[in-house]
Amino acid sequence: MTWLIIASSLLVGVVIGLLLGGRLSASPARLRELENELREAREAERRYRSSVGDHFSMTADLVHHMTQSYREVYDHLASGAQDLCSDEVAAKLLPAKSDANFSQQAAQVGSDQDESAALAPPRDYAAKASPDQKGALAEDFGIEKPAPKED
Repeated sequence: MTWLIIASSLLVGVVIGLLLGGRLSASPARLRELENELREAREAERRYRSSVGDHFSMTADLVHHMTQSYREVYDHLASGAQDLCSDEVAAKLLPAKSDANFSQQAAQVGSDQDESAALAPPRDYAAKASPDQKGALAEDFGIEKPAPKED
């Protein structure tokens, strides 16, 4: 009798497993549908990436053209100011002498001058006037010690 109960339980379990397995398994139609959705999503992403690349490429071209136009307008104004206005007004529009000095120094560095004449990069510290001077990172920098009180 126990064998009969075990065999019937096993048979019922197999039948229930087959029924549930058939219902839960993905049908070929569902698999094709999911594959199509995945393919469409990948294609949409590819089109989006291409669109973003085109957008930034066109933006770069437009900014380049805008910069060129700005330079042309500036040059036109500067030459007009030089011809038509007083020296004071023309000096405001023409490049500053410091820019001209920078160009001259840069040209001279390439020639026979040593590299010490070249422009140095900015320092991230303040130079000391003497070695005994306290630096900005010293613990007591900028703190004055109070004079002792006399009673």
